[in-house]
Amino acid sequence: MGRLALGTVQFGMQYGVANRSGQVSENQAKSMLGLALKNKIDMLDTAITYGDSESCLGKVGTKGFSLVTKLPQIPNSCHNLKEWVYQQVNTSLSRMGVKKIYGLLLHRSVDLTGSYKGQLFRSLCDLKNDGIVEKIGLSIYSPVELDTLVPHYDFDLIQAPLNLVDRRILTTSWLSRLKDEGIEVHTRSTFLQGLLLLDQAEIPKKFMTWSALWREWDFWLKIHDISALEACLAFTLQCQDVDRVLVGADGLGHLVEILNASKSSLTSFPNISCDDERLINPAGWINL
Repeated sequence: MGRLALGTVQFGMQYGVANRSGQVSENQAKSMLGLALKNKIDMLDTAITYGDSESCLGKVGTKGFSLVTKLPQIPNSCHNLKEWVYQQVNTSLSRMGVKKIYGLLLHRSVDLTGSYKGQLFRSLCDLKNDGIVEKIGLSIYSPVELDTLVPHYDFDLIQAPLNLVDRRILTTSWLSRLKDEGIEVHTRSTFLQGLLLLDQAEIPKKFMTWSALWREWDFWLKIHDISALEACLAFTLQCQDVDRVLVGADGLGHLVEILNASKSSLTSFPNISCDDERLINPAGWINL
């Protein structure tokens, strides 16, 4: 087992600020999964809201992989929560052509603070007890979400952002706290949705508020003659408390580059950490 996991949002939609090739085709997806398995990547991450991603996985086949997917936001029209949860998961399993999955995460942790909170968590536990799901947990955008939820719920798995710019899971000590509690940790946003992989001249103007950060990043890469891909991967992989580092690839060539870069022995990194939510949370980029 390797520590990399392959994100498959690109299998279902065009995704990422640096994406130049659009949605991954079924043929490409099949080749990518074959290459992943050969290189000990045995986990795939998807979500019900990732366009055609789950359907694509069902068509190309997921034998040999553990699967993690995520529930969407609870609709206002939901009258029977457990029925809705089971319907979502069963439909998801059907699309992917499997009978059970490794992980089921809530895409919105706020759903555990609303009127459905107890019922929602019981439904997740029921899926686990039924053997349909092995691990249940959260996909978070900020460690602040953990402050109010981890003390009250028995999670098995947390997925959180971690990259050279967004180090909050480290600086808040939440990564070590989760490990101390025996909770599995997967990190995503390794490349900050591809923003960290762009040449300085390619960075969209709306991100120029942080121009000093980009200059520092560009200068460090040139001085050390290291690719952005290698530095980003090495930074997350050197965090031993992280169980899985989630990476997304726009195609087979990109995945080959990621696999090669993941062999780096790099141990020193630039100080480009930033706490500005406008930059580190891609969900808000549309408002920049």
